Formats: sequence, structure tokens, C-alpha cells
Amino acid sequence: MLPTRPNAGLYINTLTFNPMPKQSGEGNQASQYDKIIKENLDVTLPVIIRDVLGLDIADSEELPDDIQHTKERKPDALKKVTDTVGHTYVLQVEFQIADEKEMVYRMAEYSVMLMRRYQLPVKQYVIFLPDTKPAMRTFFDTENHQFRFTLIRIAEASYKLFLKSERPEVKMLGILANFDTEDVYAAVKDIVDQVHSFRPGDFAESRYFKSR
Repeated sequence: MLPTRPNAGLYINTLTFNPMPKQSGEGNQASQYDKIIKENLDVTLPVIIRDVLGLDIADSEELPDDIQHTKERKPDALKKVTDTVGHTYVLQVEFQIADEKEMVYRMAEYSVMLMRRYQLPVKQYVIFLPDTKPAMRTFFDTENHQFRFTLIRIAEASYKLFLKSERPEVKMLGILANFDTEDVYAAVKDIVDQVHSFRPGDFAESRYFKSR
């Protein structure tokens, strides 16, 4: 069984494809998605940058994530990128499962540290994984400081964007996305069938699927 989309209100059994009563533990389900995405960043991040963030990147370079010094958490994805019109900047992407009211301050801290270290403009994106609407602030404007970051709900992206990929790790992200006008069962079955179509050696399927 695929882990359900956070807050979706049902489980999808990939063997019989019947709805199952919702159980407790939505936080654990969201954490599963967070873990899957981060374990496969080499494969999933380029697709997210292109199709979800809408950035046209010509070249990218991995940056060390030890900028935090006294901070407890490291950036999820940090790259020095150059887009197709020649603009070079630091790109930071965070995958978020909690609606943190302090998120705007954490991103502001990252922004200042990154600008100081690399002397480059910084673009920051927080991708919210649950299908609820977050209440977290994305900007502040005080007498001495102005700051904002871009917040994107993956549930607003079409699941078909991810199904275009040839990689099963990317196709799985469709579960988190918008099913458009498709019937939920038809959309999820399409995703599951496409992931199942890969040979066992192509994808560590047993890590992400459970049968009941």
C-alpha cells in the first residue's frame, strides 16, 4: 500500500484498490513522504525545480549544507545555479510537513547566512507537503527589515507533471499533487500502475509499498 496523501482521508490498497477507513497518525504519513522525497533528491529535485518551481536552470552546483553553525537543522537542498538567461544565485528548497509559525524567521536566518557566505542573491522556496492550506507567514516588514520567501503547496501542482517522468521515484510524487478533474481512484491507480511497471532492479519498491 502506498502511504496516503496527508489529510486525504483514505488509504488506497494497491492490491485490491479498495478504500480503507482512515486511521490515526497523519503526522507519520506526512513524515513518510518527507523521507521518500529527501532520500531521492538527486532524482526528484530537478523535476521539482523545473515543473513545480518553474525555474529554467542551465547549470547547477551542489553547495555544502554546513552553513548553520549554531542552527540545529540543515537545508534540505542547497545549490548554486545559473539560469538560461545567465543569472547566477543560491537556490534553497525546503520540504515542509509542519505548519510552523516560526518558519519565516528560520528562512530569514538562512538567507542572511547564505548571502554573507556566497555573496550572491538567494532564492528560497518552501514546498508544503500536506494538502491543507498552511497559515505560516511568508514575509515580514518592519522598520528595519523586509523579507519574504516563496511558499508552494505541492497539492496545487497537477499529478500529471510527475507522471511524465521516466523515474518511479518522481512518479510517486503524483500522490501528493492535484488530481485535477480525475476520479481519485482512477488517478491513484494510474500512479500505482506506472510505478509497479518498473522492474524490481529499477526501483526499491519494497521500501515504499506495503500490502495488507
